[in-house]
Order: sequence, then structure tokens, then C-alpha cells
Amino acid sequence: MSTFYDYAKIWVAAGKGGDGIVAFLREKFRPDGGPAGGDGGNGGSIVFRVDEGLRTLMDFRYNRHYKAKPGQNGMPKGMYGKAADDLVVNVPPGTIVKDFDTGEVIADMVETGQEAVVAHGGRGGRGNKKFATHNNPAPEIAENGEPGEERTLILELRVLADAGLVGFPSVGKSTLLSVLTDAQPKIGDYPFTTLSPNLGVVETKRADQFVIADLPGLIEGASEGIGLGIQFLRHVERTKVLLHVIDMGGADDREPWEDYLAINQELYRYDPELLERPTIIVANKMDVPEAELYLEDFRERLPKYYAEQGIVQAVPEIVPISAFRHEGLDNLINKTWQIIQEAREAAAEAEEEPLTATYQMATSDQEAEEPYFTLTREDDLWILSGKQIEKDFRMANLDYDESALRFARKLTKRGVDEALVKAGAQDGDIVQIADYQFEFYR
Repeated sequence: MSTFYDYAKIWVAAGKGGDGIVAFLREKFRPDGGPAGGDGGNGGSIVFRVDEGLRTLMDFRYNRHYKAKPGQNGMPKGMYGKAADDLVVNVPPGTIVKDFDTGEVIADMVETGQEAVVAHGGRGGRGNKKFATHNNPAPEIAENGEPGEERTLILELRVLADAGLVGFPSVGKSTLLSVLTDAQPKIGDYPFTTLSPNLGVVETKRADQFVIADLPGLIEGASEGIGLGIQFLRHVERTKVLLHVIDMGGADDREPWEDYLAINQELYRYDPELLERPTIIVANKMDVPEAELYLEDFRERLPKYYAEQGIVQAVPEIVPISAFRHEGLDNLINKTWQIIQEAREAAAEAEEEPLTATYQMATSDQEAEEPYFTLTREDDLWILSGKQIEKDFRMANLDYDESALRFARKLTKRGVDEALVKAGAQDGDIVQIADYQFEFYR
């Protein structure tokens, strides 16, 4: 039996930019050729792309690490290094991408072919040709490539369905899906036949179509982790209408009204907004003799319940059907399609967009809001840490004295020396940035 995977945790690393180089042009007829170190190429980014052929996140179960290639280093004679190709990762439609550390929604992947950059490749470092000035026409300065972004991501799949079937196990959701669509879910006369969401396409008599999802049955205590249904409720968050299926025949001495209240409570505990979603109560198994009595009682209780609870949402309409005998299905399809059509028109008027199409790197203004560095003391070491200072360190080519001096001047300008003095650092003390240590002198 295949397993439906709708959650994954992965690690992505974009490619590092290629290093710029220090080089000088020396040719027979060009004695004053000057600096000619080329820039490095940009590193590859990690790009997610929607593939309509995928249905689950199964691929991410076996491959949880994705790393793009680095850019090519710069070359002599001012030649640039080649930029690396982006690494394209296919995801199923309905995938939401989140940052594991911050919880930020990076992208909502809905449309076929939609792409989102989830980790940007580093830019290539500049060669010494870019640092030539009137005062320093032959600089021995070059940058290393910028590190690519690394991050841990959470992927959540929320199936794209217009209508979602919810209810207790064995109320007939799978049977209803099978008679409304060409889907062939596993059907049995025992609870928990459905172990994963099943999708099907319903076609009205006017040839209009909508997608319906059958979710694993909920039970009391589901919001506390009991049973299977609660872990799949994220899939109804996109639906335009909920079809709350009730076994109106009262099988196994169950009370339809109590079942309705119990499922509503679990929906509320998961997300109170679900009770505000347009809902149709599907009174199934009306072929059972006792069903008419239960339905009459249900009709009397429903408006009173809404009034007592102070629920602003309109009282749901009750549609009696018998999935077994194929009775009342046209009425259910028409009423469901009417709600879906209204929701689509409202969405079109509001011109709703996906949550986030592409994750953007922090701008210089955003980076300026963060402290350039943090100074801490550990034993005999002064530790300089921070995203920006560590980035500048990794891009500084310390193999050349001029590059090292340029980096030192930048630290002074950024207030590092002043902070060390105020903190009590003495000449000769050891300062560490990332994995590099140096002696401090004022």
C-alpha cells in the first residue's frame, strides 16, 4: 500500500559565487597592460517548479539535501567566470514552502509551471580589474565569491480541491466520491478504509467541472492527535465549500446529531475559521428506514443550535441523498457547484494572488537594520559574529596583503576596533571571525 506524503523537511544550499582573481596583462606590445583579473560567475540558485504530474511529496522522503553548483572562478585577461545553472526541483501543485527557523511562508506553489527561488546563489567576486583607480592603477585586490544561501525548509502539501468531504469514518464519503466522479477509492464496511486523501473531478450536466477531495474520517479527540483525520485537515483549508457527510441512518446505534456536533468541535479546535466556510450537510444513507425520523429531528435542531451558539454564518442547507442508490446526487452537485462558482467569481473580483511567488533576498536597507556584528567573550577569545561580518570575511581574499588591509579598514569603519577597545581588549588579544583568528592591535 502506498503512503501519502504531505509533509517534508529538507535542506537547500545555493551555489557559491566564483572567486575573482588577481592578474596582470603582460604582452609584448602592451607593456602597460595593467590589472586584468576577471570576475567570478554567479552561483546557481535553488528553484522550485510546479509539476502537475506529481501528487505527493514522496520524492523528498529519499532526497532531503539539495545543493546547487558554484560559479566558475574569474580568469586572466579580464575574462569572467561562467555562471552556474540553477538547480530546479519539481514539487506538486498545492505545495507551501516555509522557512523552518522563522516560519515565514516563502512560496505558495499553485499554478502548473510556477517557479519560486527559495535560495539565491552567491554573486561572483570581483577581480582586481574592478579595483583599479587613478591612485592605485595596479591593485592586488580581489574578492572571493559570495556564499550561497543555505536554509532548512518545511514543505506542506495542501491538495487543490474545490470541495472537501468531512465526517466520521464509514459515513459513506468514499462511496459518494466514487459515484460522483471516476475516482476509485478503496471502499469497505469498516472504519478507516480511507488512509489518505482521494481526489476526483465532478462534472455537472452543463459540463462544468470541479474537484472534490475525500479525506480520512475524523473521530472525537482528533484535534489532540487521536486517529488519522486531523493530520489531513490542512487539505480542506483551500476548499471553497465543505460537504459535511452525516450517516442519517444511525448505523451502529450512532446518533447523527451527536456526530455532527462532535465533528464540528474537532474542526473548530483545528481552525475556527473552518466553521465559517460555506457548508452543505449531506444527509447520506436515506435508504435506511430510520433515516427520515433522524432527518426530521436534525432539521429541528440545526437552526436552534446556530442561534444558541451565536454563529453568524448562515445555517447550512441539508441535502438528503443515498450514495448507495444514487439518489439526490444531481441536487447535491448543483448546489455545490453554485457555491463554488460564487466563490470563484468573488476571488476573480478581488484578484487574489498566491501567498508569495518568489522569496526575495534581503536588500541593503534590510541588512542595515541588523547589527553588523556581535562581540562576545569566550575564555581567552574575542568572538565577532553576525551575518554581515561573516559574509564580508568569506568574500575577503586574504592571500593578498592589499585585500587583507582593505578588509581591516572595513572593520575599523564599521566600529569593530572601537567596540573591542571599549570591551577591554588589549594589544595581542586573539580575535576570531568564523574559523579565522588574528591578533588585535590598536
